Parts: sequence; structure tokens; C-alpha cells
Amino acid sequence: MVDAHETHVIVGAGLAGAKAAETLRTEGFTGRVILVGEEREHPYERPGLSKNYLAGSTPRADLFVHDSSWYAAHEIELRLDSPATALDRAGRTVALADGSVLPYDRLLLATGSAPRPLEVPGIDLGGVHYLRRLPDSERLRATLQTLGRENGRLLVVGAGWIGLEVAAAARTYGAEVTVVERRSTPLHDALGPELGGFFAHLHEDRGVQFHFGASVTAIEGEDGMVLAAHTDDGDEHPAHAVLVAVGAAPQTALAAAAGLEIADPEDGGGIAVDASLRSSDPLVLAAGDVASALHPLFGRRLRTEHWANALNGGPAAARAMLGQEVVYDRVPYFFSDQYDLGMEYSGHAAPGSYDHVVVRGDAGKREFIAFWQGPDNRVLAGMNVNTWDVANSIQQLVRSARPVDPDRLADPGIPLAEL
Repeated sequence: MVDAHETHVIVGAGLAGAKAAETLRTEGFTGRVILVGEEREHPYERPGLSKNYLAGSTPRADLFVHDSSWYAAHEIELRLDSPATALDRAGRTVALADGSVLPYDRLLLATGSAPRPLEVPGIDLGGVHYLRRLPDSERLRATLQTLGRENGRLLVVGAGWIGLEVAAAARTYGAEVTVVERRSTPLHDALGPELGGFFAHLHEDRGVQFHFGASVTAIEGEDGMVLAAHTDDGDEHPAHAVLVAVGAAPQTALAAAAGLEIADPEDGGGIAVDASLRSSDPLVLAAGDVASALHPLFGRRLRTEHWANALNGGPAAARAMLGQEVVYDRVPYFFSDQYDLGMEYSGHAAPGSYDHVVVRGDAGKREFIAFWQGPDNRVLAGMNVNTWDVANSIQQLVRSARPVDPDRLADPGIPLAEL
């Protein structure tokens, strides 16, 4: 049992951390709860930073997990703008940048991830952007508005989800867009070449130019501002601003310095945790982007950098902190909005793990479901595009792990529930 006089510290004031703090209270914990964050803002959700907030269709207030007054009302101590700098597992304390030291009985690390840097000449020019935090999105939105008014060009380095969502927002503002991607299609690591090509056509139809099979080697500028980017195939791409979106790395420095087990890079790196989100130290848990969790359904570690993992992983970790029996086995889920296209993806089908892709519906009309199947015809993942109220059925197929006839899977006349 957890003592009411205990102190539970959560390092990381994002969605996972905020939902963990909320769950501690809703589950009846009356001890001290401290939520530590390195940003000045109280916890907010990140999807809008590259989607509706960036595009100007969602007000700033809608990003926040709770109203600022909610934390005091629930006796949750917010320690913002003061990142954790050291973890003493023997003494069970966390040191903060402001010099304070916090004792803990249970500790949750929800430190998230950070954009991978692009180390090329010119990366420090004023027109170069990364996107992870709310101020990043606000600065980028102002840039996109200016580019739209002045017929300017944005160059996006990386055709992952962030890169494509920002490209869509930029086109909405009227900016010209070039995307440089070292792979042969967008979203190659997420969807494979079969569906990556679909998203290339989506953006090309909206005027986005792609340059595949190349990497940016230098950014050229004058008076501190961007003029162009150069790629390793000798091309020059005029640009007035650059977004670097080449992936994210889990923020594991605090955990690694304290001797916690860090997962193999093949498992996405991150803090290695079991199916209950406990690390190699049973008093320290991890959730959200930073956690590489042993997933019972897939029989391997997964590190998932998506909203749903933070939304659900934070509460699961909080229950484990309270001594409850927890098995975190949710089917991975994420969504994206680009132009008039909305999609949801459920499951996990890394490149090389699947045998074929089955499409149900009309990809030409951009209303379909795609399924990734293994050699045994097990459904590993499914993506519904402009087709709604099917995500739960897709997740049930993934969870069942049973073989499904590809012809029946492709037949829209057969309800998913009957497969």
C-alpha cells in the first residue's frame, strides 16, 4: 500500500506528466505530488503545434491539458522553468536547476523527446526552425504567415509526420514548399513505400515539391537570414526559411547518468521499462516518448512518440506508482491531419516486419483503409484515411493476432467485425 505521507515526483510537465498527476489524485492518493517541467508554460498538448494551432484554426487556450488554476485546486505543486539536473537513486532525490532538491518515494520520468539536430553549415541562421515547443510553433506560424504574404518559400528537411503537417500548413498560408527527404518516399519508416507514395501525391497535388534521395549539406544565408539550401547531389534549393524535421531523440540523459537501463537503439532507445512501466529501479517509472516499454502484444520493446501514448501511458504509470497491478498493452495509435485529409493509424508495422499491404476502399478518392499483414496474414497495423468509426475494429484485429484472409480484408462488403 502507498502511504498518504509519501511524495511522488513527476519529471516532465507534458501531457504524460499532467495526466499522471491527475490520475494520482483521482485514484485517491493524498500525499504530496510535485510536477517538474523545464518550460514556463503549464502542461499542454503537442499535436496542435504542427496541425490546427499552427494553421491558425485553434486558439492557444485549447492546447492546455488543464486550466492553470486546476493544479493548485488539486494540490499539485508545479515547478516550472526549472529542469531536473540530477537523479540520486540511493538518496531518492531529484536536483533541479534552481538549486532545490526534491525527495521522492516514487518517481516518474516523462521527459519526452527532443528534435534531432541537423549539423550542417548555416544551421544557426535566423530563418532555421525546429518544432517541439509552443514558442517554436508560434515563431514558425509567424514565419509561414509572412512567407504566404510575400510568396516566400519554405524548405522542409525530412518528410516525416511533422515535416508533412508543417508543409500542409505552409501551403494553407500560401507559401511555396520544397521537401528534401533522403528516402525514396515520405513516411518511409512509418508506412513503408506503399503508402508513402500516397502521401507524396497528396502533397504534390497541392503544389509541394519533393526532392527525394538527397540530404541537406549546407544552408546558405546573408545578413543572418536563409537564402538557399544545398544537397549532397549538387542541387541548390532557394528558400527563405527552413524547418528541420529529421526525427526526435528520447531525453534519457537524466536516467542514463543515474544508471538506469537504457534500451537498445534498435528498440528506439529510451528508458527501458517493463509492461508496468517500471524501470530497472522499481521506484522509478517512465512514460510517454521517453519510455521503451515491453509490449505484451508484440513481444518486444516499443518506444512510441505519439499523443495517445502520453495520454494513456501517464495514467498507467500513476497507477503503478500507487502499487496497482498494471499491464500497459494498448495498441499504439496516432493520427494526422493534412489539408482535407484525416487519418488514424493503429498497431505497429516497422519496415521489414510485414509481408504485404491490403487496401480496402478507393485510394484514388482518398477514402480507404490500409492493412499491414505479416507472413501468417496476421494484421499488424491498419490505417483509416477519411474513413471513420473503424479504429476500434482495426485495433481488435491487431489485438486478436489471428490470420485474416487478404481477400476478405480487402472486401468493403464484409464488416470488419466479421473478420
